[in-house]
Amino acid sequence: MSVVYYTLGVVIFVVAILASIGLHELGHMIPAKSFGGKVTQYFIGFGPTVWSKQVGETEYGVKAIPLGGYVKIVGMLPPGAETLAEQVTVDAQGNQVVRVRKSNTGMFTQLISDARAAEWETIRPEDSERLFYRMPWWKKVVVMAGGPSVNLLIAFVIFAGVFATYGNAGDIRVEEGPPVISTVSQCVIPYVEERFTCEESDPISPAAKAGLLPGDQIVTFNGRPVTDWDQLREMIRANDDGDTVITYLRDGERLTGRTNTTVEARPTSQSDETLREVGFLGVTPTTYVATGGLGYTLREMGTMTKDTVVALGTLPAKVWGVARAIVGLEERAIDSPVSIVGGGRLAGETVSYEGFPVKDKAVFLLMLIAGFNFFIGMFNFIPLLPLDGGHIAGALWEAVRRGFARLRGRPDPGYVDVAKLLPVAYMVASVLLLMGVVLIVGDLVVPLRLYS
Repeated sequence: MSVVYYTLGVVIFVVAILASIGLHELGHMIPAKSFGGKVTQYFIGFGPTVWSKQVGETEYGVKAIPLGGYVKIVGMLPPGAETLAEQVTVDAQGNQVVRVRKSNTGMFTQLISDARAAEWETIRPEDSERLFYRMPWWKKVVVMAGGPSVNLLIAFVIFAGVFATYGNAGDIRVEEGPPVISTVSQCVIPYVEERFTCEESDPISPAAKAGLLPGDQIVTFNGRPVTDWDQLREMIRANDDGDTVITYLRDGERLTGRTNTTVEARPTSQSDETLREVGFLGVTPTTYVATGGLGYTLREMGTMTKDTVVALGTLPAKVWGVARAIVGLEERAIDSPVSIVGGGRLAGETVSYEGFPVKDKAVFLLMLIAGFNFFIGMFNFIPLLPLDGGHIAGALWEAVRRGFARLRGRPDPGYVDVAKLLPVAYMVASVLLLMGVVLIVGDLVVPLRLYS
C-alpha cells in the first residue's frame, strides 16, 4: 500500500508542476495575443512531440520531456542593422519574402546571424505589424513578466490559503502570558549533537530532577515572580549551575521543586545561532503556529524573496556540493537544492509515511508546490537571457535609451537588439542545463530524505 501512496504523491506533485508550467506559458501567451502578437506554438515539455493540435494560428501540444515549456512568439529577434538592405526579396512567383544574410565572419557573428535567419524564415510579410520586437517596451515587459508572475501568484494563493487556515509552520510563536511548560527534557543532550533521544551517558535534566511535567505553569524562579517565557529564559540562563527553587501550579495546586541548573552551550537567541555557555533547565514553552491573512502572506513572501535572492547567489556553490556528494566526496547538505525529481521523491515519501496525519500531508504537498512555484517565478526574473528577466531587462534598457534620446533631442536609437546577447544566452543555458542534470542525478543517487 505504501508503494501506491508513494506513487500517488509523486503523481500529484508532477501534475501540479506541469499545470504550473502550463499556466506560466499562458501568462506569456495571453498578453502577447491581446497586444496583437502572433503566437504559433504553445507546448508543455521539450523534445519529441507526444500530442498536438492546431487551433487557429497556434499549435498546442505536449512534448515527451516534462521539464519545462515554451510559447513561440513571432519576431522576438529584430533584423540586424547589417542585414536590413537584404531583408525583403522576391520569389519566383513575384511574392515578397523576408530573408537575412547568412554569410558572416566570426563564430559569434555567424551564430547570431543563423539565429536571425531561423527566426525570420517563419515570418510572412503580413506579420510585419505583429512582431514582438516592434511592440512598445512596456508591452514587452508585460508579456515576459506574465509567466513568472503567474508562478508567484500561484504561490501566493497557496500560501494565503494555508496561512489563513492551517497556519505557517515556519512561524512558531510562544504563547503569551504566564509560562506553561509544553515538554520536559528527561536528559541533557548536547546541542551540537542534534539528536532527540537520551543515551545512558546523558545526565538527568534539571527540570526532570525538579519533578516538572508538561502543563505545569511556572510561578516563581528562585523566589522571583515569573510573568512570561522571555523573563524565565533570562533567569535560567543567568543562573549558570546554581541552586534553583521553582514554584509551579499543577491542576490548581501550588508546588515547589528544587534542583540545580546546568551549564550548556546554547544559541544566543532564536535568530542568532551563536553558541554561548548559559544556564539550562530543560523545558520548552507552549507554542502555536502563527496564522494570518493577505497582508501577513505578503510580508512572509517579502521575507522569502530576500532569502531566495541570497539562495540564488549561492546556488552554483550548492549545486557543486551536490556534485561532490554524487561522487562520495562529502555528505549531501540538508539545505541543498532539488530538481523536480527530488521534489517528486519528497512528495512520495510524505504521502506514504504512516506517521504523518493526512491533513499534514496535504499541507506539506501544497507548501512544496507553492515553494517550487515561488522559486520558478523568482528564478525567471533573473536579468539574464534566455530567462524571462533577460528579455525584461532588454525592454527596460530600450525604454531608458529612447527616453534619454528624446530628452537630449537626438534621433531614436531604435529597438534593443537582444540577438547580440545570444552567445551569453547560450552560455547561461548550458550552465543551467548542467546544473539541472547534476541535481537530477543527485536526486537519484544521493536523494534528500525526510524520514530515515
